[in-house]
Amino acid sequence: MNSTPDLKNKQLELHIPKNFTKVLVICIVLLGVCILASLVLGSRVVSLNELIDGLFYQNEDSYGANVVRKRISRTIFSLLCGAALGVAGALMQSVTRNPIADPSILGVNTGAALFVVCGIAFLNISTATQYIWLALAGASITAVFVFGIGSIGRGGATPIKLVLAGAATTAALSSLVTAILIPRVYVMDQFRFWQVGSVGSASWEAITQFIPFLIVGILIAFVTAPALNALALGDEVASGLGVRTGVLRLFAAFGGVILCGAATALAGPIGFVGLLSTHVIRLILGPDLRFVIPMSAISGAIILTLSDVSGRLIGSPGELEVGVVTAFIGAPILIILAKKSKVRSL
Repeated sequence: MNSTPDLKNKQLELHIPKNFTKVLVICIVLLGVCILASLVLGSRVVSLNELIDGLFYQNEDSYGANVVRKRISRTIFSLLCGAALGVAGALMQSVTRNPIADPSILGVNTGAALFVVCGIAFLNISTATQYIWLALAGASITAVFVFGIGSIGRGGATPIKLVLAGAATTAALSSLVTAILIPRVYVMDQFRFWQVGSVGSASWEAITQFIPFLIVGILIAFVTAPALNALALGDEVASGLGVRTGVLRLFAAFGGVILCGAATALAGPIGFVGLLSTHVIRLILGPDLRFVIPMSAISGAIILTLSDVSGRLIGSPGELEVGVVTAFIGAPILIILAKKSKVRSL
């Protein structure tokens, strides 16, 4: 008896996790709280009246109202970048079948950074569009390289081999970045603030440039989600279900690179957001990517926005860049996951 059609139908059935509604409501409430905190809190705490003036009365020219308007673009930018990094983390974990995969861990962020610094040093790039295309090229080449290196030898691309390949690639590319920067002080001044990862320089131009890449990446994620669920059962089972595993991996990885590369180009190499958001959602809701992907987007937006607000409060009257905050939170969590969890394929 052939059980493949039954297995395929089972994969296509949509079983809503029993606690999905509760988790969704909690995440939406947290998202609202983060948005409000991002608009109100910082080196200058604004009052309720100033918040209302800044949001609804464009003719109001008070200092507090102007602060709120400036924070609107920053808040939207952090939400979009967080969502992009969250979905990118979900895609990369699924493509590599590695529960601790993340753009920063696999070296993709560093590849994007190398191409950006080369563009600044040798091509005098300055616009958001130029940053994005160079970062996408660097992220794509690095992703292919890391996956290729991690696939060499017995067992193919295992989780540990991919992490080691990503770490080695990150170290090598970081050295190249440093080698380019040291003799070029003017490039270092422009690059060093971008390198730590920050949403503080957000502008409506950057948001406008970023949104098309976000839409394309998320659409790819949703289209590939059912097939990626089948891939989690193993390549042989997925092939038996009619999934072209090679094409699927390439297409899904392309979506992850688009999201990660565009976010990195405009905000800098912010790490661990994809790892944290996706891992937490998988623990709560299970492995079904049809739920993991949208919830990773929401949780990624929450994590990045909350980290940005925390950085403003900790560094007041200045600010601590969001990339530092996410690294401070994410690094110990990664160590715990690698030490206490069985780092196995998804």
